[in-house]
Amino acid sequence: MSQTITKSSKEIVKGALSAVSCIEIEHALALIDSSDHVFVDLRDGMEQAKTGVIPGAIRSSRGMLEFHIDPESPAHKDEFNQNKTYIFYCATGGRSALAAATAIDMGLKPVVNLSGGVKAWIKAGGKLSEES
Repeated sequence: MSQTITKSSKEIVKGALSAVSCIEIEHALALIDSSDHVFVDLRDGMEQAKTGVIPGAIRSSRGMLEFHIDPESPAHKDEFNQNKTYIFYCATGGRSALAAATAIDMGLKPVVNLSGGVKAWIKAGGKLSEES
């Protein structure tokens, strides 16, 4: 018996994008040195290694995010225990929107999604670094 998928991945991403605040690239570029904002890279390690990350970004693949946020998890990252605005991004913005919705559901706030992801960041002239 085959599966009946009732909601497509596009529909789920669309729902997350409508539920999460987004930040445009131009605005985000100006926040790179902000002490009140932190970028969070949700791509997997191979993607991060291939292109680099936004300087200073927290590396947290989408698959580990919940464990990195949860202070009771052995995998918790202290970087998620700050009074800052978290700017989530991935390659184009879909996975980070899903992750942002989950983070907000867990109680992390404020969280915004970077419109267009790292591809739009690069296109706009944003720098990437191999270090974080």
